[in-house]
Amino acid sequence: MKYRKFGSSDLNVSKICMGFGDAAKGQHTWTLDEEHSREIIRRGLELGVNFYDTAIAYQSGTSEQYVGRALRDYAKHDEVVVATKFLPRTSADIEAGVSGQQHIERMIDKSLQNLGMDYVDLYIYHMWDFATPLYEIMDGLNRIVKAGKAAELTLSNEEISYLEEAYIPHKLVGVMAENNEKLLRAAPTWSIGKHAL
Repeated sequence: MKYRKFGSSDLNVSKICMGFGDAAKGQHTWTLDEEHSREIIRRGLELGVNFYDTAIAYQSGTSEQYVGRALRDYAKHDEVVVATKFLPRTSADIEAGVSGQQHIERMIDKSLQNLGMDYVDLYIYHMWDFATPLYEIMDGLNRIVKAGKAAELTLSNEEISYLEEAYIPHKLVGVMAENNEKLLRAAPTWSIGKHAL
């Protein structure tokens, strides 16, 4: 298996990344049931695949559940890199007054429950949330890193230019390329005013 550093992080990941979920519970009909997913995860681990990607939205949470259960049975967390993603606030969240910080905390807590883990190695801001102030998103992400719920942060399906003027308390390790390519370019240093981050 070939490995590489994930963006500017210290995470050493296999060039092959795997993800799963119940085909009957979500938008991806090509996914497999848990039994077959476990077989593939076990074999992937045997072949050196250490990078497992999921999202709270994938297959109504079954992706996180399948990956979490299999990895707990077949590997130690320090032997794998577990990534998961969260989605923007819903209109119901916004109407109920749920802040960006509260939403991110709820999302990571639910993901950790689904995964059966205390933390994820990589937490991914999956798609841009134009209805939430950027400060709330960045502050929420910073809080979960400080709480030890995520080791690293990244952004997927968006351009880094959205963040060029942002105050980012915790450095993002890169930007995931569109179309599920798992290669990252190194994250730049952002600043606000005269303060480099």
